[in-house]
Amino acid sequence: MKITTPMINWLQTRACAPAYSGWVLAGIALCFFGAAVNTMAGWLYVISGISFALLIVAAILPPRSLVGLTVKRRPIRPISAGDELTVEIEIYNQTQQSVNLLKVEDVLPFVLGKPITKAIETIPPQSHYRWVYYQPTQRRGVYRWQKLELVTGAPLGLFWCRRQRECPATAIVYPSVLPLSYCPLVDEMGQQESYTSHLRGKPLQTETSGLVRSLRPYRIGDPIRLIHWRTSARYGELRVRELEIVTSGQEIIIALDSASQWETENFEQAVIAAASLYFYAQRQNMQVSLWTAFTGLIKGDLTIQEALAATNAQEDSKTPLPEGFPVIWLTENADSISALSSGSRWVLWQNTSLPATPVGVNQNSSGIMVQSDQALQPQLQKPLV
Repeated sequence: MKITTPMINWLQTRACAPAYSGWVLAGIALCFFGAAVNTMAGWLYVISGISFALLIVAAILPPRSLVGLTVKRRPIRPISAGDELTVEIEIYNQTQQSVNLLKVEDVLPFVLGKPITKAIETIPPQSHYRWVYYQPTQRRGVYRWQKLELVTGAPLGLFWCRRQRECPATAIVYPSVLPLSYCPLVDEMGQQESYTSHLRGKPLQTETSGLVRSLRPYRIGDPIRLIHWRTSARYGELRVRELEIVTSGQEIIIALDSASQWETENFEQAVIAAASLYFYAQRQNMQVSLWTAFTGLIKGDLTIQEALAATNAQEDSKTPLPEGFPVIWLTENADSISALSSGSRWVLWQNTSLPATPVGVNQNSSGIMVQSDQALQPQLQKPLV
């Protein structure tokens, strides 16, 4: 009779399943027993009896060796996409006997990777074994898994048993953050909104608004009026004045259109863009918050990173986008741009599976068209259209 893999798995998880060597020994024992019945030779009965005894012992010992084992998993530190998760597991032997020849298998989600296995030679009595491994990641997300399996065939290897242990794990992989050196989406909004921050009750962070803070090299998209011509002539290259009004106390809302339908790669780029714009605005000393359809308006580095790690396209919209506030709108829906409030900015991805859609008419907003087949960082730093 052919035994299928599901049947072997069922036997291993509920009792124990014979290995190939176990099947061979069982066949030999039956042959000796049949020969003993035919010949009535006592030594054949002895050999078959010893063989059956070995099989019984080999079937009883593996499950017993796993009874006293408990597992504990340490919290997994959040990382950014592209880094490695550090997974720490401790296996405790609470019995008075050592546990030998043990295999531990951490059953990861299939989107994160294949199960990770570790062979352990021995765990002394009343002791524990600490297992640390590193799992590479490719994409952001919140990954959860529940099971860890203990497998052994000790001491004879004739039968194998497998037991699952509840060992919940949660791994948070934040989206990558691009090192933006400048970003007209944020910089130009800051210049325009700083003058109206008093009307919103947002006090400026400095009393020297409008004064020169520093000089820096000219970047594409900088207003010509900010060029400091005397210093530019001295250094032989264009130098631009950085004013305190750029880093005043205005508030910026980065809004991710997560309720709409997206292409997968476009949405991943939009999440990376949202994280990059958020941290760039923070470096410019701006008050910045994030809005998604599921979370609504949120603040705080950890809260925003976790929200961006967990967000998905076509989320249920629980909180409407705040009206009357300028936002940086990240979307794949060109029609939604026409409804943005005055002073808003937009970043539009084109769905390649659909015909090109013209941008909605809105004289009070400008933005960037992103090509998904090109690098994202230089596109976020190009002038607005």
